[in-house]
Order: sequence, then structure tokens, then C-alpha cells
Amino acid sequence: QVQLAESGGGLVQAGGSLRLSCALSGRSFYVYAVGWFRQAPGKEREFVASITWSDGDTSYADSVKGRFTISRDNANNLVSLQVNSLKPEDTAIYYCASKRRSFQRYDSWGQGTQVTVSS
Repeated sequence: QVQLAESGGGLVQAGGSLRLSCALSGRSFYVYAVGWFRQAPGKEREFVASITWSDGDTSYADSVKGRFTISRDNANNLVSLQVNSLKPEDTAIYYCASKRRSFQRYDSWGQGTQVTVSS
């Protein structure tokens, strides 16, 4: 079983940037893809971006395309999310998650990191 731990959240003004990190750990874990999700107060959790572990294929929600960039560092078991041009509506708890097969749901989750964007 893989464990995930997010870091890098904080308070930033609109237009600012942050770099969120997701550290993966565990004995002999296998990951097909890692995704970032977010949940704003009073809203459902939503998909933000994902990356496949072996090929680095990426996918983004329309709301973040052009502003957010997901990347991976296989050697150090890290997945990062560079978030630029932040807007107040990006305020949420950001979670990373992993899945072992393309057709499976994300089944391992981190604890989340808070991102707050002030106007």
C-alpha cells in the first residue's frame, strides 16, 4: 500500500503562485497514476490534474489549464503541482491520490494541504 503526503500549501494573494508536492512512500508500491484533487468549503471534491507514473501523460481540468502544471520525479517518488495565476476560487484543500490501474478509482489518498487565495 502506498502512502501519500502533501505539502506546500499556504496563503497567497491573487495572481500568486505555489508549488504543491506529493511524496509517495511504502514498500514496493506500484502506481499507475497520481492525481491532484481539491475540495472547497461547501463543495464536492473535484479533479484538478493527473499524471501517469511511467509515461508522464498529463490531464487537466478545464478550470486550471494553462495555469497549473503537474510533473513527477520518479527517482524521488514525488509529484508536484505548480499553481500559477491563482484566483480566490482556487481556495481549497488540495489532495493527491494514486491508483494502480487505469480503469480503477483513486484508492490511496493523502491528508491534504490548504491553499488560500486572498483577493
